[in-house]
Formats: sequence, structure tokens, C-alpha cells
Amino acid sequence: MSDPKQQEKYRRMTQEPVGRLICRMAVPCIISMMITAFYNMADTFFVGLLNSNSATGAVGVAFSLMAVIQAVGFFFGHGSGNYVSRELGRQNPQSASEMASTGFALAVGCGAALALLGILLLTPLVRLLGATETILPYAKSYVRIILLGTPWMTGSLTLNNLLRFQGSAMYGMVGVTAGAVLNIALDPLLIFYCHLGIAGAALATIISQFVGFCILLWLCSRGSNLRLHLSNVRPCRECMVQIARGGLPSLCRQGFGSIGMIVLNHSAGIYGDAAIAAMTVANRAMQTASSALIGFGQGFQPVCGFNYGARLWNRVREGFWFCIKVSTGFLLLLTIPAMAFAPRVIALFRDDPQVIAYGAAALRYQCTTFALSGWVVCCNMTLQTVGRTGPASVLAVSRQGLCLIPALLILTPLLGFLGVQLAQPVADVATFLIALAVQIPFLRELKAGPSPEKS
Repeated sequence: MSDPKQQEKYRRMTQEPVGRLICRMAVPCIISMMITAFYNMADTFFVGLLNSNSATGAVGVAFSLMAVIQAVGFFFGHGSGNYVSRELGRQNPQSASEMASTGFALAVGCGAALALLGILLLTPLVRLLGATETILPYAKSYVRIILLGTPWMTGSLTLNNLLRFQGSAMYGMVGVTAGAVLNIALDPLLIFYCHLGIAGAALATIISQFVGFCILLWLCSRGSNLRLHLSNVRPCRECMVQIARGGLPSLCRQGFGSIGMIVLNHSAGIYGDAAIAAMTVANRAMQTASSALIGFGQGFQPVCGFNYGARLWNRVREGFWFCIKVSTGFLLLLTIPAMAFAPRVIALFRDDPQVIAYGAAALRYQCTTFALSGWVVCCNMTLQTVGRTGPASVLAVSRQGLCLIPALLILTPLLGFLGVQLAQPVADVATFLIALAVQIPFLRELKAGPSPEKS
């Protein structure tokens, strides 16, 4: 590794005190995640001002599609990024650069294929996502436009993760923030001033995502970051295996998250558009609260990858336990005001008595198990970063797949809409137990020092 800037980054990532390093890495990640969550909620907020439960429900239906798009972006972003961080830890910048270029090219190509397929099958797709007959026209209007922006949305997610795994999360934050601010500004302009309604919200999203994509692409050529070159694209079997190893847990998590949201929409849809709108708002609120936790975990990932690649096992363990302590304490503190002000939170997005009643109850139920998320998220990110694809994938599909879907299918017939509201906290408890089972053996192994073939 001859580049002085990369040498300095390696020294910092492997020698600086772990707690301080994680916090410094986490700050831009937390800001990026919070801003992303807020601008994702911006559509829900401004569409809610249209005074239509059907329009608000359509945003919730489209959220399942957004989860699929994110699944593709995270698959290539995490898949290539995890490998990049370990290779930089091993001081192999050329191998890391080839993987970064390959992951980005594949993400954009798959995004384009997904867009074409979705547009050709628009009506059955929207029905599959959980749209009722009254929600259907709103959902089609929103989803059609979102699909057009899929290639640069998957590309942006990949670029952001590549920057983060190199220890350059601040660069990623700049690109995400620029797109988010533009989205929030464009929403009211296009929805109300240009009279585009829900289509204006979708148009604001893809315009802002394109601007963010361009900024992230430019930032990849700055500082000590790996340069992306077409000549470095290597779509070979070995590259695909490595991307799959690092990205499969993210694909599973986001993919099953989308399936879980579809099942949730269908389960809530039995009780009307107000029920779908309520669960949409409650889940968006919880996602916003979780974004800080995810951002903090993302700050640990490059530290974990660099030090695992450098075979500094004690620093990996120290960083993991530091994250557990900080994240669990933060979530416990956040739970109290979230439960106390749940009705006001829901009312911010949809001032309808039935929506508020349904949504506030769902939000409070989810708060009861919120503190367990710290362990789940940190375990998942650790296993994924070090390339433990099997246990990481099992854990990734648990919360909104293996656990949530059965909970919805069992509890809804037994308890009615209460079952829909209770399904997520029940799934959270089950996921926590699974996380204990898969992480404790790895921590014991890490204490002894992983074998060379696993490292």
C-alpha cells in the first residue's frame, strides 16, 4: 500500500482507540440515516395533507417496493463494501478497487432491469404489494414514477456504502444530505404548487435521488477513496461469490422486509384504508427512531472490517461490546417519550381519529421491545462484515420474515386488528432469541482467534 493517504487511513483504523474511532465513524452515518428517514417520511407527511387515507395508504404500499429497490442496492453495496474493507485491512488496494467498480456497475445494471420489469407489470405489481381497489390508482401513479428512478437509486445506495466501508462516511453523508434536503423542498412544490398530487411526491423522490447519485459519484474521486473505473469491472465468478457472501444478508433482510410489509398491508387491509394508513405511519415513525441505531452500527462496520482483515481480534470484540452498551442505553432512553407522545406522533402525519387510535396503539406496542434491537442490529452487522454469510442471513430474515410473517398469519385471525398491531413486538422478541443463539458462538470463537480459513 504505497499511497500515503491510504497508509494513514490504515493506521487510524487499526490503532486509534476503538470507542472513539467508532463514534467518529458513526456520526456521519447517524446523520445520513436520520436524514434519509426524515425525507422518507416527508412523502408520508405531505401526502397526508391531501386529506386522503387512500393516498397515505398508497405510500405505505409503495414502501414495499422501495424495500425491494433498497435490497438490490444494499446487496451490491454491502457485498462489495464488506470485501473492500477487509482487503484494505489486508493492504490490498487493487483488489479492493476492482471489487468497488464491479459492485457499482452491477448495481446500476440490476436497477435498470428491475425498473423495466416493474413498468411492464405495473398493475399486478401494485396489487401484489397490497393495494386495495380504492388505493390502487394512487399507488399506480406513485409507483410508476418511482420505478423510473430505480437505476440511480440502487447506484446511490451502493456508492454510499462503498464510501462508508472505506472509512469515508462523511463523504456519503454529504451526498445523502443534499438529496434529502432537495426532496423535502420539492415535495410541497410539486404536490401542491404544481398540482401533481401523489405523483409529485414520487417525482420529488427520483429527482432528489438523481442529484444525490451524481454528488456521490463525484465524491468517489476525492481524497483517499478508491477510484471507480470501467476497466476495473470484473463480473467474474469469484467476484460474484464475494458479493453474495457479503450482500446476501442485506438482500434477505430487505427482501423479506418487503414481503413482510406486503403481508402486513394485506392483513391490515381487511380493516380498511385507515388501518393501512395507521400501520404505515407507525412503521415509518419506528423506522426513523431505528435509523440512529442503524447509523451507529454502520459506524462500527468499517472498524470491524479493517481490524478483522488485519487479524486484530481483540479490537473487533471491544468494538462490538462498546456498540451493545451504547445502543441499548440509547434505545431505553428513547422508549419513554415515544410511548408517552405516541398519539401526537401519529397525528403529525394523518389527523384522522381512527388512524391516530390504531397507529398510537401499534407504536406503543412496538416500543415495549424496542431496546432489544440494539443487540440484533449489532450482531447482524458484525456477522455480515466478517463474511459469516449463513448466520448473518438467518438473522437478517428473522425480524420481518421468519418471525413477523408467521406472527401476522397466526395473530390476525385470533385477535383481529390487535393481532396486526402485536405482530411486530412478538417478532422482535423471537428475533432477539435467534440473535443470541447465532452470536454467542462467534464471540467465543473470536476470543480464541478465528481459524485462517474463516478469517
